[in-house]
Amino acid sequence: MAVAHPSDDRPDELDADAFTAAIEDFNRFYIRLPLLEKLPFTTLSVLDTLASAGPMRLTELARTEQVSQPGVTQLVTRLERDGLVERRPDPDDGRAVLVHITEAGRRIGRSRHADRTRHLTPLLARLTAEQRRAIADALPALTRLAELGRARPQDRP
Repeated sequence: MAVAHPSDDRPDELDADAFTAAIEDFNRFYIRLPLLEKLPFTTLSVLDTLASAGPMRLTELARTEQVSQPGVTQLVTRLERDGLVERRPDPDDGRAVLVHITEAGRRIGRSRHADRTRHLTPLLARLTAEQRRAIADALPALTRLAELGRARPQDRP
């Protein structure tokens, strides 16, 4: 489904500004959904990154999360103490370590997903069938956009 600016005479063009505004508006609502797992945003972001991207070196995690190296080191130390991540030697470089998410860390992600689904389900039911269909039709494109955004710079076209 194309989102066009009302004055745009090319309805197949996506208005990046309108798209950005809609995503920002939805994101403000989405990240504030009440959840059972109440943890700091950076903690949740690191767990989500490790769950989706796999084990990472601290330097890569600091870059991905946009925090300082000392900051991510302190966070990983806390998460390791809490049993949510663990450090293991990098099989490609014995001097380095990789940070892995543990099953306890994965459970937090699954719990938050279930909480959000529980809150969104009745709201989705209040949309018209056409609105739900439009969202469903957009899911593959949104998934692909997220994949493109997660790609490492050297993997991007």
